[in-house]
Amino acid sequence: MRVISKKALREFWEQTDYQDAEQPLKAWHYEARNADWKTPHDIKKHYANASILKNGKVVFNIHGNKYRLAVEIDYTYSLCFVLFVGTHTQYDKVDIDSL
Repeated sequence: MRVISKKALREFWEQTDYQDAEQPLKAWHYEARNADWKTPHDIKKHYANASILKNGKVVFNIHGNKYRLAVEIDYTYSLCFVLFVGTHTQYDKVDIDSL
């Protein structure tokens, strides 16, 4: 998968309060970049706790479910767009469907 964009992940973990997210997000990025996800089922095989939403959107639990990462996946073109990364509280305030 081509992940767009790692910059969003980096900007999150560089914040003082979220530096513990750096290694888990780097690990997710590495795995996603090397993944060959063709369907949501492919994601669930590796990330059983991922939430598959409509319109190609997926929410991953990061760092023992401390953070949430929402992406939109274009399975045809192997693209993964980072929509949101943040805490559960921040995630609860966002309408992922509107992103």
